[in-house]
Formats: sequence, C-alpha cells, structure tokens
Amino acid sequence: MDDRIRRTLSRGHVIEITTIGRKTGRPRRIEIVFHTIDGRIYISGLPGFPRSWLANMRNDPRFTFHLKGPVQADLPAVARPIVDEAERRRIFTEIAKVWRGQNVETMVGHSPLVEVTFPDLAA
Repeated sequence: MDDRIRRTLSRGHVIEITTIGRKTGRPRRIEIVFHTIDGRIYISGLPGFPRSWLANMRNDPRFTFHLKGPVQADLPAVARPIVDEAERRRIFTEIAKVWRGQNVETMVGHSPLVEVTFPDLAA
C-alpha cells in the first residue's frame, strides 16, 4: 500500500463510496465520512432515516472507497455491518468524541455502522 494512502486511512476524512443498488444493480455514489479507531476503519452516519447505502452493503458488501482531496484513490473494499450491541457501543463511544453533542445510546440504537476492509491492500 502506498504510504500516502496509508497515512490518509489512518485518520477520518470525507470520502465517497460507490455501492451497487440492491434493486437496480446500478452503481450509487455518495459522500460520507469515515473514522479510524484502533487501526480499523468504520463508516457511520447520524441517527435517522433508513440509508440506501447500508441496505446496498447488506445485499452486496463489496463497494468502492474513494479517497478525495490531496490523496486520491479508488479502493475496492468490503463492508461488515456491525450489529452486536456491545461492539456498536464501543465504536460509537469513540465516534461521539468527534461528533460532539451526539448521544451514544441513540447512535447505538439508530445509526448505521460498518467496518471496512481492503482485501486487495492486505500485506
């Protein structure tokens, strides 16, 4: 993995992701934020309405993670939706430190959360 990509992934940032629509089979690209916690990468969102990107990832966990800004890359990735309550609480406790004013318990109950891995970049 390129050192610039590794450094960019070591901290949260705004990215775009492309998932495959579960109904249409067509690519769907959105802007979102990722978080790096204990060396692992997570994508989440604030509590609220259902997310198509999450439904798409549940249907097909493969997606593209697009780095933006000074370091640009299109990285094949795999999502693991996190449903275990204790794991969600641990991760959202860390995310809430960045997203001040968010209630951890509300996030645990109502926010989307996936862990991201990059199989092609393993090494």
